[in-house]
Formats: sequence, C-alpha cells, structure tokens
Amino acid sequence: MVQIPAGPFTMGSDIGPVDEKPAHKVELQAFSIDKLPVTHADFAAFLDAVGPVNSKGERLFDSDDNDARIHKRGEKWAADPGFENHPVVEVSWAGARDYCAWAGKRLPTEAEWEKAARGTDGRKYPWGNSRPDKSRAQFNARYNQTAPVDSFSKGGSPYGVLDMAGNGWEWVSSAYMPYPYNPGDGREDLTPGPVRGTRGGGHDSPAEEITTTQRGRNLSRNFRSGHHNIGFRCAR
Repeated sequence: MVQIPAGPFTMGSDIGPVDEKPAHKVELQAFSIDKLPVTHADFAAFLDAVGPVNSKGERLFDSDDNDARIHKRGEKWAADPGFENHPVVEVSWAGARDYCAWAGKRLPTEAEWEKAARGTDGRKYPWGNSRPDKSRAQFNARYNQTAPVDSFSKGGSPYGVLDMAGNGWEWVSSAYMPYPYNPGDGREDLTPGPVRGTRGGGHDSPAEEITTTQRGRNLSRNFRSGHHNIGFRCAR
C-alpha cells in the first residue's frame, strides 16, 4: 500500500462535466491505498474463502457472466489462464466492499481516491496534464481488452499509485451524489441502495474519461451486479 499524507487538495473541476463541478477544497486525514488494483488472482482467493454470495444473500461476483475471468474448477476458484494479473471485473459493489473487509481494509472514499490519483496540484491525469498515450494507460481498447495491472509504470500518480487511469473503472465507497463532497451528508453510509461512485475510466474509455476528476456519469453501474469494465482497489 502507498501512504497518502494528511492535508487539503482540490476536488472536482470547474471546466469539466456538470457532475464534477464545482472545484472545491477537501481536507483529508492520512490514509493508505493499494498501489495496484485487485487482480483476478487476488479475488479468486477471496471466493475460495467466502464464495460468490454473502450471508445477506448479496451477489459478490457474476461468475455466470460471459465476461467473468474467474471460474470454479473442481472445488477451487481460479483466474482464467493469462488473466491472473489483470484487474478483476464482474465484481459487484458489495463484492468489492466485502473483499476489502476480508483483507483487513476498506474501499476508498471518492475523495481519497481522487487525492491519491491527482495529488495537490490539480492535475488532469495521474501523471500530469499531458495527453494520455499507451505507455501510461490502457484506454480506447477493444471490449474486454484489459492489460496486466503492472503494465504502466509511466502512468503513476504523484504518490506512485499505479493504474488509476484506464484499464478498469474502480468502485469507491461513496454514493454518487452532487458536489461539494461532504462525508457527513449520507454519501458514506454503506447501506446498500444508492448508486455508487466509480472512478478512473476503463480499458474501453476514451481519453476524456480517464481523467482524475471523471465520475462515470455515463457508465452502467448497477451496484448489485458486476460489470465488464469495473474493478476496485482497497484503502486503510
């Protein structure tokens, strides 16, 4: 995990889509975040421990979806060959939440995710303000064409967090609510129900969707099910 220091940062943008407005200061305590997204191999170990449905009957992983890259072979869940180190997809929001708890962590809030991605200088992409290219992120790729999570060392954030642009959208704990961000207004209530935030853009996103402020407003993201281009990482 990577340590993110306490202090303020600018969240959102005054020149982007309406759901990114207004740009505003947010003060955060220090926290840690996974350097890389959770992979299929990581999540397969979780499924071995708990199964694809939790005690509340919530579906954690869409194992029967054609886009799933983890399958049960005999008594053991395993990533499909060649996809072990790709970002896990087809995980529901509940599955992401439960995995992080199982690992002794939690999902990052939307504010934590954005600070880890953009730092304190208001950058447009994790690496700065220059346009994306294929050495920094997986984007504009074909359907289901993800890449291994450690493929883009040139695309790191100011803190050295990797794969925060493209390759896979990432669930956050926060409900998708208007700005300004306020952790006390109910958006951090983990009771299932509201649409949850997704950050970072996916492998099939255009460059405009892999910015540090993008919130996935046009993304299909039913929290009860998994999706072919949404994964996650954990925080603490």
